[in-house]
Amino acid sequence: MGKITFFEEKKFQGRCYNCSSDCPDLHTYFSRCNSIRVESGVWVIYEKPNYKGFQYILSPGEYTDNEQWMAFSDSVKSCRAIKNVYGNAWKLRLYERPDFGGQMVEYSEDCPSVYDALKLSEVYSCVVTHGAWVFYELPNYRGHQYFLERGEYRQSSDWGATSPGIGSMRRITEF
Repeated sequence: MGKITFFEEKKFQGRCYNCSSDCPDLHTYFSRCNSIRVESGVWVIYEKPNYKGFQYILSPGEYTDNEQWMAFSDSVKSCRAIKNVYGNAWKLRLYERPDFGGQMVEYSEDCPSVYDALKLSEVYSCVVTHGAWVFYELPNYRGHQYFLERGEYRQSSDWGATSPGIGSMRRITEF
């Protein structure tokens, strides 16, 4: 499944917790998180319990401080291993209106600028047919991150966004 280790302090110092499965509530293991080591698997970590709040996608590697995963705080309260990162098929359909309405664009590659590449200024709904994806609020893979796996997302709030704008998107693969 994978292995991830959370540390309370920067540079892998302080109390730590090793995790190898999905965990909806990490607060009993540590009070804050300032560094992470991902030994295997691809993980999504959340700032709130029960897979809520800001999301961050982490591939294998060492993250010596929370700025390396673009965190807005030292709060990590839940995590889960991402499935569907192995293979060679990624595909999704983006819609400019809720409930799969309006213009539809099918895509299967990383996209540093959704507006430039697809001419969509807003994405209100989406269907992920293959693989797992991360949407970014801003172009060039910056800003808030949103994890999407196979399934239907009738409105942007279904993937955790507060507005319909997507700046960029990337396929999730084990790097």
